Amino acid sequence: MQALQFSQPSGPAQLVNLADQQPTGYELWVSINAVAVNPVDLKVQSGIDSQAKTLGWDACATVVAVGELVKNFKIGDRVFYAGDVSKPGCYASHQIIDSRIVGHAPQTLDDHQTASLPLASLTAWELLFNRLRISLQKDHGKTLLIIGGAGGVGSIMIQLAKKIAGLKVITTVGSDESKDWCETLGADDTVSHHGTLVDNYRAKDLPEPDYIVCLGNSDTYYPVMAELIKPQGLIGIAVSFEKPVDLNLLKNKSAGLVWEFMFTRPMLNTDDIDQQQRILQRIAELVDSGALQHTLVQQFDFLTVDNLQAAHQLIASGHTRGKIALGPISNTDNA
Repeated sequence: MQALQFSQPSGPAQLVNLADQQPTGYELWVSINAVAVNPVDLKVQSGIDSQAKTLGWDACATVVAVGELVKNFKIGDRVFYAGDVSKPGCYASHQIIDSRIVGHAPQTLDDHQTASLPLASLTAWELLFNRLRISLQKDHGKTLLIIGGAGGVGSIMIQLAKKIAGLKVITTVGSDESKDWCETLGADDTVSHHGTLVDNYRAKDLPEPDYIVCLGNSDTYYPVMAELIKPQGLIGIAVSFEKPVDLNLLKNKSAGLVWEFMFTRPMLNTDDIDQQQRILQRIAELVDSGALQHTLVQQFDFLTVDNLQAAHQLIASGHTRGKIALGPISNTDNA
């Protein structure tokens, strides 16, 4: 097998040859058809010290071999998954992956489109329905504010919150293009995050949000969320704080704060690890029924050193909408 590995906190990857592996237990050995890039790539790369790492946590692949405990997959199945950030990623020709965090790929999407879905879909679904515990029966019509709605996770969350949960969805945006993108996906309203977000939100006479999800800088937006959240509301955060925060800001409102880290289940081998397989299967069903659309906005035909570096530079700019996908791996331009 081949893989693109990073050996330093900055700079391009290197194409390396690695030994093929044999799956055991719940594992699948898959041939990777396409991958997508995410901000987590840059964060993991920044922490590299002396050991080279294969990044990548979004893939569409074909099953080549199965472990003895695998029940729901067979050789030749087309699958999609995000993986486990504590293990080698998918920027490779092949990968070992736990079948319990893998879903059967949507039938109506191509490989690039499919690769754009797993990490964003899992994060959005877990935030809404596992962490914030939004009920499809009881919470219809409540208000959700998404800070950073035009990115990969936000683009899926808008759709799930509006079309599946029936929430009133408001997102922050930084440009007219992002505004149009979010409204096309189903956002009821948008608020500029330029200037003072609290003032911008209240100037539009919008209802206090029952839920706020922050997909941006948690340090910057925590005081904003504490001020805007409805009494007894819930805040969901997906990005680590860099500085200490004052939880007392939430006390008078009896508001709550919950974390979402999509890799919790696979990293810690939780009792409900197979929930990720169920979520991905539900996502595939929603896509194939037309209820959910992919958010791929840019693609590269092959996963090469140059293409991956270009995709990472786009992610680093902080101005991308939706997702960027590449693949399969190719020797072209890697010399």
